Order: sequence, then C-alpha cells, then structure tokens
Amino acid sequence: MSDRPWSSTAPPGEFRPYVSAQESLKEFTIRAVVLGALFGLLFGAVTVYVGLRAGLTVSASIPIAVLSISILRAFGRSTILENNIVQTTGSAGESLAAGVMFTIPALIFLGFGNEFTFWRIFPLALLGGWLGVLFMIPLRRQLIVKEHGNLAFPEGTACADVLVAGEKGGSFAGRVFWGLGLGGIYTFLMNTMQAWTGQPEARPKWFPGASFRATITSEYLGVGYIIGPRVAGILFAGGVISWWLMMPAIKFFGQLAPDQPLYPGTIPIAQMSPDQMWSTYIRPMGAGAVAAAGLITLIRTMPTIISALRSGLKDVREKNAGQTVAASRIERDMSMKTLVLGSAVIIVLMWALLTFLPIQGASTHWYQNVLAGIFVVVFGFLFVTVASRISGLLGNSSNPVSGMSIATLMATCAIFFLAGWTAPNYSVLALVIGGVVCTAAAIAGATSQDLKTGYLVGATPYLQQWGLLVGVTVSTAAIAVTLNLMNAGLQSYQNLPQPMSVNLASLPSAGLKVERPTYEHEGKIYVLINALGSPKLPDGEYLYSRETQQIEVQYLPGIGSAKAPAPQARLMATVINGILNQKLPWRLVLMGVALVLAVEILGVRSLAFAVGSYLSIGTTATMFAGGLIRWLVEKTSKKSDEGEAGPGALYSSGLIAAGGVFGLLGIVINLLQDPEISNHVPRWMTSLLHLPWRGDLFALGPKVLGNTLTQSNLFGVAMFLLLSGSLFYFARKKLN
Repeated sequence: MSDRPWSSTAPPGEFRPYVSAQESLKEFTIRAVVLGALFGLLFGAVTVYVGLRAGLTVSASIPIAVLSISILRAFGRSTILENNIVQTTGSAGESLAAGVMFTIPALIFLGFGNEFTFWRIFPLALLGGWLGVLFMIPLRRQLIVKEHGNLAFPEGTACADVLVAGEKGGSFAGRVFWGLGLGGIYTFLMNTMQAWTGQPEARPKWFPGASFRATITSEYLGVGYIIGPRVAGILFAGGVISWWLMMPAIKFFGQLAPDQPLYPGTIPIAQMSPDQMWSTYIRPMGAGAVAAAGLITLIRTMPTIISALRSGLKDVREKNAGQTVAASRIERDMSMKTLVLGSAVIIVLMWALLTFLPIQGASTHWYQNVLAGIFVVVFGFLFVTVASRISGLLGNSSNPVSGMSIATLMATCAIFFLAGWTAPNYSVLALVIGGVVCTAAAIAGATSQDLKTGYLVGATPYLQQWGLLVGVTVSTAAIAVTLNLMNAGLQSYQNLPQPMSVNLASLPSAGLKVERPTYEHEGKIYVLINALGSPKLPDGEYLYSRETQQIEVQYLPGIGSAKAPAPQARLMATVINGILNQKLPWRLVLMGVALVLAVEILGVRSLAFAVGSYLSIGTTATMFAGGLIRWLVEKTSKKSDEGEAGPGALYSSGLIAAGGVFGLLGIVINLLQDPEISNHVPRWMTSLLHLPWRGDLFALGPKVLGNTLTQSNLFGVAMFLLLSGSLFYFARKKLN
C-alpha cells in the first residue's frame, strides 16, 4: 500500500496519511504557532467586518494554508505539518468570529449598548470557543477516523490537497497576494480617498418605492464568486422580492393614507424613502423569514442530529469503559479528563462572570447563573455534535449555526417564560446562553474540517487541539476590538424632523427604556433611550433632552446601521423580545414565514433566500455579480465546478481580505477625524497625533477628479467593472 500514490479520498481500506505515524517532522514549532496566531488575528477581524456587512462568512483555512506555505518557505524549509498547525491555529479566528457576531451584538438591539465593551465580549466569546474545541475531543475518532469515506468534510479535504500540493511548489500564494493588492488599492481609493461612489443607485420615478443599487466593494464580489452562481442567485432573488416587489407594493398602498402612519412605522408611508421602508417593514418580514428558514433547516437535519448524538455518546461510553487508546502519534487526543475538567471550569466561569460582573441593569440570582452555565454545557454538547456531523456531510458553509442558535434561544426563553422570568435582565441571560452555544457550534464545524485535514496529512491531533485553543484565545481579542471599532466608527446621528414629547416615568408602557441617564453629544447632555417593539418609535436609539422634555436626535450605532446591518444578531434580539415580552409586529413576521414556506414548496432551499430578503439589495446585487463571473469562467474555460483551491477562489479570498483590512483602516481614520475624539482618548494621544484630523485629510478624490465625476454612478460602475474584469482574468489564468 505504501507504494501507491497518496490520495485524500482513498477508501478506508486503502487510505494512508501523507506523513506516516512512524515519521517525526517539525510540527508545533514557535514560528508555526506565532504565524497561526497572527493569521487568527487578521482573519478574525476581517470575518467580523465582512460578516456584519454581508450577513455570511466564508472559510479562511485554504487562504491561510497557501499564505503559510509561502511565508514559512521564505524563512527556510518548512514541513507540511508546520503549515497544517498554522492553518489550524489561524482558521480558529474566522470560525469563532462567525458565532460571536451572529449573537452578542444583539446586546445593542436589546438596549444594553453601553455594555457592548471589550471586557464583555471577550470572556463570552472565549468560553464559547473553548467549549467548541473541548467537545470535539471525544467526537474526533468517531466522526473523522471511523467515518472516513462516509463523511466527506469538503473544506478539510480540499485544504489537505493544498498542503500536499504546496510541498511540490506552485503559484497558490501569488494568486491570493494579487487579490489582496489590487483589492486593497481599489478599496482605499473608493472608501478613504473617495475617488468614486461606493454605492451607485437609481430611484426611477416610474417605479416609486424601488431602489436599483449595488454596494460595489471588493469583499462582496469575492464572496459572490466563492459561494457560486446558484447561492448568489438565490440571495439576490430574496433582495428582488423585497426591494422590487414588496417595497413598491407598500408604497403603492401607502398612498391611500398619505397622512396616517402604519405600525410599526411612525411616519406616513407616502413620505418614506426606500431605506426607511426597508428598516421599518422589510426587516421584520426578513427576521421572520430567517427564523423560519433556520428552523426548517434544523428540522431537516433532525435525523442527522439524532444519529450524531447516538454516535457521540456511544464513543464516550467506549472511552469510559476503559478501551485502550493506541499510543500512535496520529491517534493521540487530549484526555477525557481535560474535557470533564474544562466543562466544569466553564460552568464555574459562567457563574462567576454573571454573578460578580453582571451586565448593568441585568443582574440575576446566583442559582439562575448556575443554571445558565449548565444550559451552556448541555446545549453546547448537543449542537457541537450536530455542527460537526453536518459539517462533515455538507461542508461548513451549510452548518445551520443560526438555526441552532434560534433553537437554543427559543428553548431557553420558553423555560424562562414558564418560570415567569420575563424582565429585561432575563432577555440578556438568554442571549448570553445563546451566544456561547452559537460560538461553540460555529467553532466545532470549522474545527472538524481542521482535524480532518490533520488526519489526511498525518498530523498529531493532540497538538492540533492545542493549536486550536491558542488560536481561539488570541483571535478573541481581535474580534472584540473589531466589534467595538465598527460600532463606534460607523455610528451617526440624525435630527428628528419633528421632536417627540415623552414622559420619562411612562417609558416602559411605550416599549421604551432608559439605556444611559447621561449621554453627551455636541456639548449637550441627553438621556439615551432604547426603543424595541414600541408603537411610538421605530426600533433604535434616541437622545432625549431634559430641558425640552423631547426626543430630538436619533443615535445610529455602527452595528445595526445600513453599513453593518448584522441581520442574525438583530434576529436574535427579535426572537428574545417576541417570546419574553410579546412585542413583535407579528403580522409582518408571519408574512416572512409565509414567503419562506412558498419558496420551500417550490423546491428551493430557503435559508439563502431568507437572508437575501433581509439584506440590502445593494449587498446581494454585488454578490450576484461575483456569482455571474464564476458562471462565465466555468462556461468559457470548460470547468464544470471550480474547487476552493482554484485560481478564482484564491484571488477572491484576496479580495475579501483586502476589503476587510482596508475597510477597517477607513473606520480607524473616521474615528481619528471625529470632532469629539478628544473626549474618548488620553490627552497625550491627542497631542501626539494632533487629533482630531481634518475631515478631508485623505479625501483627495473630489479635489483631483471633481465632485461631478466622483459622485457619478457611471464612473463608479466603470471602476467596479474593471475590478470584475481582473477577477475574470485571474480566475481563468491557470496556476503553475
């Protein structure tokens, strides 16, 4: 058998790892761990940026693997096992970010935005990440070793093929760097220098209520190419239904009552812009659609869930019965004692975090906090098993993390509701449980792919598991910083056209709550008020003046805005608020559910459609363009299906990374130009950097090209077509 060429897809009887158990190569080296941790920081931040904007994520394992091969080779000869440790450690950041950003930003929507801080996000994300890695210890041998040949683990298998190909040399990394370079130049010129508009748009008078727009970023184009024409098309179809059918219909019928607001709106529909109709009416429909699609996906996978649980429990019983574990290097896992002790520590840490560092205005009793820790471990084991099994069958991109999170929240909220725990503090407790479980499920799906890669190339599982723990711990910091950065850097304020008088004593009955008693804005002290399910104000944050006794300004946090809609996190807040407080525009939510049922009856998988119906059509239109380019590449180059390690996918990964990195750079520059930044940073930093910077310091585009050209829709479209042309070119150019 050793004379046969290695194959990642060889059947169980013929399979052998690329590096045999008897070989001893460099693996868990300092340079591999450090480089993997740096990639975890980078791709964790990029995933948060792209995910909050686009509502979905893509795998980072293969881009990290190809970059690792190139970088380590520059520092001397590297082994395939070192490169595997780099991608294992680095990819933890991307998968962790997905779980965190789907849930924890819901704190903002629930009215606890002042608690959305680094030291609140970091421990919750860390506990979820650790839980996901620990619960994969007993599942690895069952799902990856014993099920080899039955569970494909497509991303993990593709990554193993890339690592083996990297041993022979090639132009993999060069293709990623081209995407990173060209995408970075494009993003910097468009966002920071404002050389052209980032969202060409047309609102034709012959179709009132509709908006034809595209948010022409490099990351959306890259995501669209990677997910392919079918999924990108379904996403875009959801946007077409919402923006070109539902919104014009709302506008048409709204003209029948030109002076009468219709709940949950607070201004007449006839006076609404497309963005106002989207945020007021389409978002609740989209939330219902995403919730229904997530639950349908979960129900569809119930046989897999039951099978995975049985197999996982059987394997745990076999280990506890004293079955000997082979001493071979490639079969050495962390011990079961580590799992048991780690689970106990997580329960204790959850209790301590909620008891001694409670969220302000949401403290709970010690026994309730113990119950939260137990819920986290129980639901965590359930959904880690489910996530890893589904990831093996269908790939990590099909892992229904949102559906499992909704199921956790619904079960938790139902228990709380029956117990009479319906106050706002229990909403936060339910969210904490759902957030940690969601993070564990997300990291388990990606961890399964990494462990499959290690199994195929002959890595040491024990060392991979340590690499995952390191990657989770390090990348959590970058994720927490990025979330705070986006929330602050993308925030804005709008004066209300008609200030509204409010009695502070009667806020709860109106679906309003005081989030912060003192809030400074433009030298004036306000009261920050949160609206969620209120008949008087759209969901959001508002500034109330004690002097005039009126709500005068709407505060728009960065997360939840049009630039970072965070659809899954808003959905989590909607589910919690709807169950515990029964404050939902149920008719709109049920319309979204009906839409998903119709799509399912037509035979279309509804989750992508539901997400597309929620997002701005500007986002899905650009993704659809990326999917069309992939379709053209496959048609013109006679490729039936390009894999994740193909030239176009690698170039697209570079485009995504460029959009994330330079997009975050633009946010940092915006913060440094904020007139009120001196109130938020130390005095020495203000003096050293001469803060705040001028608002037009980097905006050279209008000065050089003129306002007419930089604001022209046609010029923006032309530049986007150039970027799309580069993707088409590099996707058809073969790798060496």
